[in-house]
Amino acid sequence: MEKYKWVPYKPEEVEQLVVRLAKEGYTPSKIGLILRDQYGIPDVRAITGKSILQILEEHGVAPEIPEDLLYLIKKYWRVKKHLEVHRKDMKNKKNLEAIEGKIRSLVKYYKRVGKLPAYWEFNDEIAKIYGST
Repeated sequence: MEKYKWVPYKPEEVEQLVVRLAKEGYTPSKIGLILRDQYGIPDVRAITGKSILQILEEHGVAPEIPEDLLYLIKKYWRVKKHLEVHRKDMKNKKNLEAIEGKIRSLVKYYKRVGKLPAYWEFNDEIAKIYGST
C-alpha cells in the first residue's frame, strides 16, 4: 500500500470490490479495467498483495476456464460460423486450423498445471457452448 498512498481503499475493500464485480459477470481483465478507470485503483496486486485471479479463487468465483482460452474458443466459433456461410474462404479455413492448434496447446498446458481437469476435451460442442455466450 505504501506505493500508492493516494488510493483511498484498504486491501479488504479492494477484495470486496473484485468479488462483487466478478459476481456481476465481469472477467478478471475487465475487473482490472473497471477498478482502474472508475475507482482509481491502478494495481490490485500492489494494494492487496494478490492478483485478481487469486482473490477470485479464494472466494470461489473464479472462471471455470482460463480467460485466454475462453477468448480463443469464442474466436474459433465466430470463424466456424463464418465458414458455414462462406465455404470457399481459404484464408479463414487456414486461420481456423491455426486457432484450433492454439486452443489444443493451451488445453494441454492448462491440464498440466491443473487449471483444467484431465478429462476436459475441446470439441465443437464445447465451442458451441462457450462460443455463443
